[in-house]
Amino acid sequence: MKHSVAVFGIAVVALSVGAFLLPGPVQAADEVKINGFTLVVPESSIPRPGRIHTNYFIARSEVSNPSGPPPGTETPGSLACVYKLVKGPEGCPIATSTTVPTGGWGAIAIVDAGHYPTAKADLHAFSSYFGIPDADFQIVYANGKKPPVYDDWLVEEALDIEWAHAMAPKAKLFLVESKLCTTSCNTDPSWQAIKVAGELVAKNGGGVVSMSFGDPEAHSDLSHDKLFTQPGVVYFAASGDSGIGVGIYPGASPNVVSVGGTVFNRDSKGNFVSEWYATDGGGGDISAYEPRPAYQDVIKAIVGSKRGYPDVASDFCCAPIYLEGQWGGVAGTSWSSPTFAGIVNAAGSKAKSSNDELTAIYKEYANKMQYKADFHDITMGDSHCTKGWDVCAGVGSPRTYKGK
Repeated sequence: MKHSVAVFGIAVVALSVGAFLLPGPVQAADEVKINGFTLVVPESSIPRPGRIHTNYFIARSEVSNPSGPPPGTETPGSLACVYKLVKGPEGCPIATSTTVPTGGWGAIAIVDAGHYPTAKADLHAFSSYFGIPDADFQIVYANGKKPPVYDDWLVEEALDIEWAHAMAPKAKLFLVESKLCTTSCNTDPSWQAIKVAGELVAKNGGGVVSMSFGDPEAHSDLSHDKLFTQPGVVYFAASGDSGIGVGIYPGASPNVVSVGGTVFNRDSKGNFVSEWYATDGGGGDISAYEPRPAYQDVIKAIVGSKRGYPDVASDFCCAPIYLEGQWGGVAGTSWSSPTFAGIVNAAGSKAKSSNDELTAIYKEYANKMQYKADFHDITMGDSHCTKGWDVCAGVGSPRTYKGK
């Protein structure tokens, strides 16, 4: 398996939370720009042996907006319009796509590392700006003790809770916080945090759990797949930001819906034109260890005897977040996972397990008419992006709530 330190050739720059939010040029080698944003890898997103990493980029804009999100970032309304989750204006321009999702049921649990002191205030500010009702929100400490604050993970936590809530505002929202492991670790955030998250969702009527973190896939991960089987809960995980052929766990687990990343293409008037995969962007692979699950029998000619991922995909560049009194831009499958988890929750199919959800998705894929109606097949951006399921974006991105 390949291991990657910085994807896209993006420079690694250590930035404080405040510096991350400020617009302006980034002086770094091998900069990559997507949709007018310079993407920079924070320290927490660098894969290191024995340590879980986040899956987001700092999306730096050279244009400031002192009263709101960075210009060019998608909004809950524009993303929902493109994915036909709401009725919006033709072309779904960012500025005028203001109708936001209103669904949701049960609970959504986000698993992250570190305490987020301003989570409730930030979530309120984000929601208020976009006309989203306040969340029924609660922070839970995985082991009963408040963990330390980790600056890079604050960005992750803000992204996760704000966008999961934006897609499913009626669902109860939990942020399960775990202590960060700084030496050789089995997992981080802890398996205990994942267990707690599943139990919380189950006790609140069912729903989804989203995990935006990951580490390189290993044979020992097979013993952890059982952690994503709490009855009444569907688990989602980021497929990573290290490109195609780079394994990640829990994104590789057959017991999670693995979510890849795409990019929106807009014309000079701001209208949505197409959706594509950014080469070496969102992660995708054929697992070296996980056997092909039964729901993927329909793609056995592609994946062979092993699990292929991602299963689905969502936009990964770029999203606004509100953190500690400031707006900033973020990219990565750390955005894709909570977004898709929220979409599935709001769809209201109420699957009883990840296996049930994935079985429904691949059943939809097997029916050509339903597949074309309910998913957008991503065929542009890389030679691996072909018609139908592929390691770029799985079966594709959402088109309406149907089949989710």
